[in-house]
Amino acid sequence: MHVRHAPGKYADFEGLRDQAVALRRAGYSLRQIRDELKIYNNDILNQLVKGEPPPAWTKRPRAKDDLKAKARELRLQGWTYDQIEAELGCSRSSVSLWVRDLPKPERRDPTEQAKLAARKRWEHELAIRDEERQRTKNKAAQEIGEMSDRDLFMTGVALYWAEGTKDKPYARREGVIFVNSDPGVIQLYLAWLRLLGVERERLRYRVMIHMTADAEEPSTTGPTWLMSTSPRSRKRRSRSTTPRPFARTLARATGGAS
Repeated sequence: MHVRHAPGKYADFEGLRDQAVALRRAGYSLRQIRDELKIYNNDILNQLVKGEPPPAWTKRPRAKDDLKAKARELRLQGWTYDQIEAELGCSRSSVSLWVRDLPKPERRDPTEQAKLAARKRWEHELAIRDEERQRTKNKAAQEIGEMSDRDLFMTGVALYWAEGTKDKPYARREGVIFVNSDPGVIQLYLAWLRLLGVERERLRYRVMIHMTADAEEPSTTGPTWLMSTSPRSRKRRSRSTTPRPFARTLARATGGAS
């Protein structure tokens, strides 16, 4: 098919096509070919390179393909154009182009639609709060920096004072008992004992399990406890505790003579 054009203009069409094809195969985009050959008629320009594939670098980015796949997935889940547009941050025309061949979702009950919209708003709010919370934590960690020996000593004293049993005027004892269910707090207390020069051989550990829990279940007494304390060889037998409100699996570390 030959392209009609003004008399005398682009008279050597075949010659122009040879040049356009050569440029296309050299990796030129349509815009670059247009500027090189001074052809500003898009119809003629497309005819000149007809049958020649565009260079790989001009193809749309992979991110666009990912958006399209996500849009189609959401559409199949019953999402509307407006919801997909808001979720993916793309234009309505793009959404229409990507999903128009898919069946329209059934119209939801207005009450259900309102609940869905409220949930989406809440999820968005939660995401913002999580980001702000993480920024606050990171800023606080930077301000505090590494704990000095004095910081560790004072923190350990506070834990010693607050948790478990220890020597008192009316109850004299040589050892201390520390009870807590937070692995991080347990590790901090153990670091404090090391700072005070308490040998690891003097430490004993016990897992206290609520009587309604499965004592044989690995998740009850397994990796978290082991990583928080010591090899299994220095751990005493687990024992069950009687029910009480909000009871949890407790890690009990005892320092001193056994």
